[in-house]
Amino acid sequence: MKTSLIDGKKPAHFDKHIIGNILLDVAPLDEVQQESMLIGVRNDSGEIYRLIGATKLNSFMNAVEELIDLGLTDELQDTEEQKEGCDAIFSEL
Repeated sequence: MKTSLIDGKKPAHFDKHIIGNILLDVAPLDEVQQESMLIGVRNDSGEIYRLIGATKLNSFMNAVEELIDLGLTDELQDTEEQKEGCDAIFSEL
């Protein structure tokens, strides 16, 4: 899976846990956005600051599971629709 920070957005205080718990390759933002499934992560201000891209459903589901294990909540868990270009968006509530 690939990941990129979004320029100008402050990383969340829990960001180091994401990097520590999910096997991610840092890539340019446009490369991450080309992946078939995207996970957004919101910072304390409610802005998406990190994108995680997955090519396979298995990888996507593993990342979702890890983010849930970190205590984060997927605001799109009850819908099939994308929001802000993402298939899942995680944040602290």
